[in-house]
Amino acid sequence: MSAALRTEVRVYYEDTDAAGIVYYANYLRFIERGRAEFLRALGHNQQQLMQEGLAFAVRSVNAEFLKPAKLDDLLTVETTVATLGRAQVTFVQRILRDNELLLDAKIRVACIDPARGKPIPIPSALHQQLSALPGPAQ
Repeated sequence: MSAALRTEVRVYYEDTDAAGIVYYANYLRFIERGRAEFLRALGHNQQQLMQEGLAFAVRSVNAEFLKPAKLDDLLTVETTVATLGRAQVTFVQRILRDNELLLDAKIRVACIDPARGKPIPIPSALHQQLSALPGPAQ
């Protein structure tokens, strides 16, 4: 069993280009929401994390845009932890319309102190939660 969290996202007019197709940069917004909801499902929201002096900054994105999403589509963002380091997490994220894969991405984020902009270790409680999750579906 995978620990993928599924988050639904509706495509609105402002998400699309002149042809009614989702503008490529908006997929990054959709998967950002997926990661935020993933952390929320573990009991951590962005505001709480900021108050605790930590945030996650994207270090790298590797995304394959396979098929276009369109206006009014209901999309599912799947988020799974692929690898976990002391201060970094790599997520596998997929966007699907029904069972059709539209986007396949790997996102590496670093845990930082937002006040200083410096990397910090992932807090031990959160690190333990993440390390206890099953890996991505194969």
